[in-house]
Amino acid sequence: MRLVVTGVHGQVVRALVERAPAGVTVVALGRPDLDLADAPAIAPALAAVGADVVINAAAYTAVDKAETERDAAFAINATGAGAVAAAAHGLGVPLIHVSTDYVFDGAKPAPYVETDPTGPTGVYGASKLAGEAAVMAAHPGAVIARTAWVYSPFGANFVKTMLRLAATREELGVVADQVGNPTSALDIADGLLQIAANLQARPADPALAGLFHMTGSGEASWAGFAEAVFAASAAHGGPVARVNPIATTQYPTPARRPANSRLDCTRLATVHGVRLPDWRGSVEQIVARLLAAEETIA
Repeated sequence: MRLVVTGVHGQVVRALVERAPAGVTVVALGRPDLDLADAPAIAPALAAVGADVVINAAAYTAVDKAETERDAAFAINATGAGAVAAAAHGLGVPLIHVSTDYVFDGAKPAPYVETDPTGPTGVYGASKLAGEAAVMAAHPGAVIARTAWVYSPFGANFVKTMLRLAATREELGVVADQVGNPTSALDIADGLLQIAANLQARPADPALAGLFHMTGSGEASWAGFAEAVFAASAAHGGPVARVNPIATTQYPTPARRPANSRLDCTRLATVHGVRLPDWRGSVEQIVARLLAAEETIA
């Protein structure tokens, strides 16, 4: 299987390249060869490389900066995503589009299911929601996989930030009134590869298409997430800091984050046979890897 994924440096893209099994070739396609902000150039770029399945993992992800860069966020996350979907549909190949928990407002007291009403609270979430609509309009057989709280050995993410800060600080204030599902990009890659295999094996099966939630099993607050990172770090002789749980109001940001980002992944397990591992085990593995490689700083 030839899997073409948009983006080059993103956590999910790099995880896909690493986790691809024998028989699967992952082609990472990013700027300048493919730029989601240049919608007219997307179809020719995808046609030139050839694909059995396309995964759109590239996105504008600067959540706070998006509040003042609305046009850039929508150009990539909405218009660009729709252009990728249209190109994949035109080529007659399946598409998996990666989306986010930020399409919800976080007010629900329980984990979100795919049929729950959306209500993004910021520009980033609004642009990703518009992208979901554009993708389904252009490619009705597409799969949209919403994930959340992504971390990995690659790039900048919460786990690497905590380890870096703990190297110079004894105590860190971490938000305790936002809850979600920490999710390893390596686990996401494994899930996406299984979905891609399903789509290639049963391309005409409409049951495989539509919205799915894909996060690590289990939940945590950001403070609980940080405590798990430091517990894993301590076990491997790495940096540790005391976690001081704080309220969201004590750590104001330009974009409002959902208080509840938990996603119910039952549909993904039922339809695609994919259930990601418990996040704590994945955190332990990634922290150990980062400390062994001394690559904790992005």
